Amino acid sequence: MQYFKRLSLSLASTAALTLASIPFGAARADDTKVAQGTAADLGVMSISLKDAIKPNFGFQGALQGAGTPNQAGIGGFLPLVTGDNSVFFLDAQANANFADFNNYSSIINTTVAGTTISTSSRLGYRWLNSDRSWMFGVNAGYDSRPMATGGTDTGVNVSNSSTVFYQQVAAGLEAVSNTWNFNAYALVPVGTKEYRLNSNYFGGALDTYGLDVGYSITPDFKASVGYYYQDGDSNTADGSGVLGRLAYNISNGLTAGVNLSYDQAYETRFSADLKYRFGVNGNKIASEKKAGQTPVMQALTDSVKHRDVKIHDFFWDDWENPLNVFVNPLIALIAPGTAVEMQLLNFVRGTGIGSYVNRESAEYIASCTIIAGPLACLLLGGAPLQGNRNANGGWGGRLPDPGEL
Repeated sequence: MQYFKRLSLSLASTAALTLASIPFGAARADDTKVAQGTAADLGVMSISLKDAIKPNFGFQGALQGAGTPNQAGIGGFLPLVTGDNSVFFLDAQANANFADFNNYSSIINTTVAGTTISTSSRLGYRWLNSDRSWMFGVNAGYDSRPMATGGTDTGVNVSNSSTVFYQQVAAGLEAVSNTWNFNAYALVPVGTKEYRLNSNYFGGALDTYGLDVGYSITPDFKASVGYYYQDGDSNTADGSGVLGRLAYNISNGLTAGVNLSYDQAYETRFSADLKYRFGVNGNKIASEKKAGQTPVMQALTDSVKHRDVKIHDFFWDDWENPLNVFVNPLIALIAPGTAVEMQLLNFVRGTGIGSYVNRESAEYIASCTIIAGPLACLLLGGAPLQGNRNANGGWGGRLPDPGEL
């Protein structure tokens, strides 16, 4: 799995840098001349970045997407050091995260509830090439996401819903011209990556590695397509996905966008977003071709993309798998309530044969044998024995947290 992570990030970064360098090659010599001519015509070369790059702030909002919440908040761009052809900056946001709408889970099964505050910050460095026809950038930062949980959209009754806290570190590479733009990124969860959300489901943050390729249809209307690979500790959401986006600059500083993504875990997801920034001279000026307002110059102060902590929930034990029914009680029979039992369970999990024993498994086991039921319940709660026979005649107990095994 680590191999695929490294491979995806390596391919994304290499592709971004390779594609970004195309306009400087012999195959695109004419385009380079056009870009240089355009820069001269617009007076871009004579612009002082220290005068052109100013702080901006405003608000942003987005509808829920694949593993991301309904949210709205404030954000801003602060240039820390501005050079003749570059800027070192801080880009920060804070968002209120709201409940999922229409009982439709953004994280697959469990619905997000209540209101929490997430944060995102990036430190970055952006610079222009010699004729100012391309902007390149690198950034890194930290994101946090508390998440309150409610019921499910699957009809499964759950109890003991909890509020949990996820965090991640992030890094990105950018390349922007007046026509093309490329963005490679990596989002890597840190700290506790998985929590029990309620009596039936766990939730985990996903590592995500991706590359977006965008095209300016007009200076105000842009489209992009992207590839991403996501991976979680539970292995229930691992795989590749595709993402498409359309964005339009409505007026000075106001941008609206729509997004469509697909992967096997979340399937098809649609979302929309809106952003407004005060202190921006206005992207509409770009379409009027005024000096200093080309897409390249605007990119110097644009917000960094891809900064949400992506969550996926899962029902850990596939109790319909008959191997779980036989392997888990066998472990309990060998060494119930001991460290050996825990080691054996970890071994079984590592081989992919079995997984956590949960309440449904215990009930099934109890219906098969009088001995295995209590022992499975012992496995659920550890020593001493926890859980009581429930209304269905099965043995119930608490689901162990990942850190306990």
